[in-house]
Amino acid sequence: SIVLSMIEDDVLGDDLALAHPVVAIRQISHDPSLTRTVLMRDGSRRTALDIQLELHSRAVEYARTHGLEPVGAEVGARVIEMWGDVLHRLSTDIESAAPYVDWVAKKRLVDGYADRHGLAAGDPRLRAIDLQYHDMRVERCLASRVGLETIVNSGDVARAVSDPPDSTRAYFRGRCLQKFRGDVVAANWDSMVFDVGQGPLKRIPMMEPLRGTKAIVGSLLDECSSTTELIERLTS
Repeated sequence: SIVLSMIEDDVLGDDLALAHPVVAIRQISHDPSLTRTVLMRDGSRRTALDIQLELHSRAVEYARTHGLEPVGAEVGARVIEMWGDVLHRLSTDIESAAPYVDWVAKKRLVDGYADRHGLAAGDPRLRAIDLQYHDMRVERCLASRVGLETIVNSGDVARAVSDPPDSTRAYFRGRCLQKFRGDVVAANWDSMVFDVGQGPLKRIPMMEPLRGTKAIVGSLLDECSSTTELIERLTS
């Protein structure tokens, strides 16, 4: 959000543009040493850390000159602080970032298991750990056992399971899943698909992030007793 705000205020510039963004993402993601350089649009080469450090430096200056009200001053300041701390850790001692950077924590876990059991890269047991790391069941999840710091408390997480935020289209999606779950065929970022029991499936586009908020659709969802009624009122 901070970077987007800098772009919108035309203060970021374009000297950090990548020559080949998709290729660069792949190159960077395959380099856990963080030393590989990627080609910039201006012909220079930079590491991912170089780019991040420069973005962070500009964000600090942006906060000083423009403030962080668009993203929330308190949250924005905390983000910049944590962002800088993580970049310092990655620049000086990558493993020290393990409590804050998911891939570093995961790599440390996989490497430690491989060393203890003398396993080569690609061993099926390491692939199993790779999958189990992301298993969200409490009794199975390895990510919950590697010392990752949490920045959202468990109460907020529990509420988010059933109560969507009310300031974006997530509200419309979440309430529909609460109220009309049996009729929902598919739900994604930009649409929902319903089966109303007769005729073709009904697709409701959700292309605008701020059009499905509680302020706009809250009363409508409260008043509708069926998916058919909801769709009729949305399309009328």
